[in-house]
Amino acid sequence: MTLLRHTSKEIKDRSALTINPAKTCQPVGAMYAALGIHGCLPHSHGSQGCCAYHRTMLTRHYKEPVYAGTSSFTEGASVFGGQANLLQAFQNIFEIYDPEVVAVHSTCLSETIGDDMPQIADKAVKEGKVPEGKVVVTASTPSYVGSHVTGFANMVQGMVKGLATKKDKKNGKINVIPGFVEPSDMGEIKRLCKLMDVPIILFPDTDGVLNGPLTGKHKMFPDGGVTVEELRDTANSMGTLALGEWGSSLAAKYLDSTHKVPCQILGLPLGLTATDSFIDALRKMAGKSVPAEISFERGQLVDVMKDYHQYLYRRKVALAGDPDQLIALTEFLVSLDMIPAHIVTGTPGKKFEERIREITKDVPYKVNVKVEGDMFMLHQWIKNDPVDLLIGNTYMKYIARDEDIPLVRHGLPILDRVGHQYFPTVGYKGGLRLLEKILDAILTRKDRDDPETSFELAL
Repeated sequence: MTLLRHTSKEIKDRSALTINPAKTCQPVGAMYAALGIHGCLPHSHGSQGCCAYHRTMLTRHYKEPVYAGTSSFTEGASVFGGQANLLQAFQNIFEIYDPEVVAVHSTCLSETIGDDMPQIADKAVKEGKVPEGKVVVTASTPSYVGSHVTGFANMVQGMVKGLATKKDKKNGKINVIPGFVEPSDMGEIKRLCKLMDVPIILFPDTDGVLNGPLTGKHKMFPDGGVTVEELRDTANSMGTLALGEWGSSLAAKYLDSTHKVPCQILGLPLGLTATDSFIDALRKMAGKSVPAEISFERGQLVDVMKDYHQYLYRRKVALAGDPDQLIALTEFLVSLDMIPAHIVTGTPGKKFEERIREITKDVPYKVNVKVEGDMFMLHQWIKNDPVDLLIGNTYMKYIARDEDIPLVRHGLPILDRVGHQYFPTVGYKGGLRLLEKILDAILTRKDRDDPETSFELAL
């Protein structure tokens, strides 16, 4: 807290220093994606410390045990390569834990030394270290480039690269790649597709894996997750809907170019407009009509947006997080007539600023946007131009306390609250949940600050 209170209002350009980054590393996203395969054990090809950090991040975020293997690099493997370590790891993992899939992601060490993971995996199969019927998939995810979002995208692409198998006949299903969202969001996407009577293959799928019940019995591999057979069948689907360009487009484009499965890349279905786009695309691709239940849910969201518009109008917001999430959040805030004043993401991508500028072109305010920005920069913007609300992960609580601004927790990681793994923010129901959180933060602050003459019972 002392350090944050010394954040200067004077902004200077920084090219070689990041302070409080608005991201974490690629292997965290790769590990999360791998957990969305049924019976999968993620494997970190690097040191024990790297794997421990990735597991800890996800365990603290979900309050669930996260299992993963590691190649346990020491000085020798760091210099001469980790092939022997990985081969031994395959043998140990299948003999002891018996997963259906091992999903291997690289780290800084293994990438720097130049380990060829697909070649090592192929060697393991030929040497009988991978039992018949078991599967290994790989993804390149060094921590010194990208972010957890690109790591997620690379692992999802690795799933279809390693498993998608073309057949002569289409399966009548639609692939849905949910993007880097919570297990609750994946469950909500499946619910909407079921209401539309559209058969889908959702991958990855962490619903039921990282938000499961306490049963009193240990189960290393939960019942949830997309199956290996379903991943193989993605090559035979009628089409693919990729939700979020940063998190989902790589796999969708691979299936399109390699297996001729046409793809459509959408934003995350968060908020009214983005959910409309998802439902419409699903309707057109599947040739289905929208049921009354979904229209009813949409009407509920519109009703609350209208009823409480007076408390949201022209309220300024600062946001930090992942590009797909921020694009959808910004679009939602603009639809509420709020002002997304300051926006930073730590994930690289030139299209991000262009998309934000396009969404906010009619906002009567100068919107600050920084790609590969950090929370120090965000804090400086806030000091120079205060806002009414913060939206971001738990690390934003320091800015919230320092500047006395209410915070809506959203994104990765959330280390001090519960709910994100159980209550979705995608779809119309999710939009209603997110709107309720925004309203609660703003109205609670209004109740705290209003003088007695304007302190109202009913708002």
